[in-house]
Amino acid sequence: MVSRTEFEDRTVVVTGAGGGLGSAIVALLAERGARVIGCDLSEEALASPHIASRHVFDLLDPAAIKAAIPALLDRDGTPDILINNAGWTRAETLPALTSETIERELDLNLTGVMTFADPLIKAMAARGSGSVVFISSVNAIAHFGNPAYAAAKAGINAYAKSIAVELGRSGVRANVVCPGSIRTAAWDHRLAKDPEILGKLKRLYPLGRIVDADEVAEVVAFLASDRASGVTGVVMPVDAGLTAGCLPFIDDILGA
Repeated sequence: MVSRTEFEDRTVVVTGAGGGLGSAIVALLAERGARVIGCDLSEEALASPHIASRHVFDLLDPAAIKAAIPALLDRDGTPDILINNAGWTRAETLPALTSETIERELDLNLTGVMTFADPLIKAMAARGSGSVVFISSVNAIAHFGNPAYAAAKAGINAYAKSIAVELGRSGVRANVVCPGSIRTAAWDHRLAKDPEILGKLKRLYPLGRIVDADEVAEVVAFLASDRASGVTGVVMPVDAGLTAGCLPFIDDILGA
């Protein structure tokens, strides 16, 4: 049984703390004793009572990121745990790509994430301890659309491994969680176009359903915790079996 004081006396930074997955991560870590530092685009997004300290900035704004880092370190100190959760995509297929959409999605999902994380991770290494968890995507493992986002998330997977290898002797662990589809507000624009889309989606998943935010948050908490003290450089899908194989191929081709 997981201790309700597992993260007691631990400071945890969560980016995208007001989103669907971010809120679940914040709530779970706070319930297990963490002091949560939330980062998001607005104060309104950080209204959760589980958040002890709030920092507002945009990962697309390099100057805002650079200002947020010393403000966070001065107010809250070097975090024990960093959860890089913030991310976004809308360019869903290759025809949707333009130089502007490519730049935006790479800047938000890779460059902005690394710019924010790098000095915090180096501060952890200087202290001699730290745990970092990146929220990537199954899109970084196999192609499910969103090509610029997928490229950015694949970069995140590589970045996490570089941290694991180069800073392991400094006491820093880095791991990646790759969720499959999660029913959050990110799906609202697709549901508006096709109200039946979630039913179609479930057919692709071996468990017969998509995962929920709480299931992903549990894996994040495990990798962040001392229970995973020997785990670093891991890229872990939490995807109801999506990346294990192609279930429609079994059903439609072999089963037929």
